Order: sequence, then structure tokens, then C-alpha cells
Amino acid sequence: MKKIPFLFILFIGFINAQKLTSHEISLINNGDVNTALPIYQTTDANQHNTLLSLSSEINPVDPNTAVLVKRMKESLLSTDGGVGIAAPQVGINRKIIWVQRFDKEGNPLEYFINPVIVWRSELQNLGPEGDLSIPEFRDQFYRSKVIQLEYVDLKGQKYSELVEGFTAVIFQHEIDHLFGILISDKKEKEKNDSYKKVDAFKRSDSATR
Repeated sequence: MKKIPFLFILFIGFINAQKLTSHEISLINNGDVNTALPIYQTTDANQHNTLLSLSSEINPVDPNTAVLVKRMKESLLSTDGGVGIAAPQVGINRKIIWVQRFDKEGNPLEYFINPVIVWRSELQNLGPEGDLSIPEFRDQFYRSKVIQLEYVDLKGQKYSELVEGFTAVIFQHEIDHLFGILISDKKEKEKNDSYKKVDAFKRSDSATR
């Protein structure tokens, strides 16, 4: 019997673990694939359950991933003042986010696949946040001033970068979504925490993610 290299077996297992389900593929390709996907709301019990669920990694080179990335952008653009969105907010518990980069010229929108925060500064910001999935909810939250982020693109190329200020806040908010963490629940956890406050927020209270 021909031996198969161990690393090759690990690679195949990794890819198979990322396969989209038939239900996910159906949701991603439902209707016109050039249009926005509906944004899930906590006011709907089934949608709320999806928002509270953990997300898993996704295969960046799967053609369905590119469709999901494109439709998520359209969903974000369809909002009034949204600055970020995560895949669970369109019903797919997979690790994809879009973030408006206020730290770059022109404030471009950029996507991030399988993003991971590998380091956070101890210094915290306190500022306003809202959420596209939680109607009429706004409050003040603590976030790390600087983060180090790792992610891949649609070609599977890996990147690492440091992000700070309000853009770092958006990243932290969206990546929380991938762990089923909503700001309405986060507020309860923070009540007894204390941080040094730093004003790095540049947007108004209407900014939603």
C-alpha cells in the first residue's frame, strides 16, 4: 500500500472541515447573486440564534466564498451608516468580515477571511457602538487601542498587520460576531471591569457594525 504523507492528510482534513453545507450554499446563492443578502436581526428568534452561534473557518478558494464576500459587501452598502459586517449577520456562521478602513486614505471597504486577533494592547478605548442586527441599541464599550490581525484573501494568501484607533474597534466588534458575542450581552460582562479611557473614536453614535 502506498504511503500518504502525514502533512497531506492534515491538509485534506483541513479542507474538508471547511466545506460549506448544502444549506449554506443555498443561502449564499439564493436569488440574484449580485444583490445584498438580508441582515439578520435579534428581534427574530431563529435569526438571533444564528447570531449567537460560533462561526467556523471557510475555504477561501471555494467559489461560493467569493459570492458570499460580494453579497456581504452589498448588504453593508445597503445600510445607513454601517461601517462593518460579519457573515453571521447574513445568516452564515463562517469567518468573513467587511470593515471600513478609516486608517487608510479614502476610507475603503475591505474584506477579511478567517481573521484572527493575535495580540491586543492593554490600553483600552471607551466609545459608542451600535449594531446592524440590534435595532435602536447604542452604548459605550471598551476596546483595545491597537490590535495585531492575521487573515487570508480569496486566493488563500496570508497577511498580518497592526491596526489602531477606530478601525481597530470595528475589527474587534466584527470578530466578536464570529464568536457569537453581541454588544447587548457584552455590556453585562463589562460592568465590573475598569480600564484606562482613551478617546480614539472618530465617528458619531450612529455608526453601526
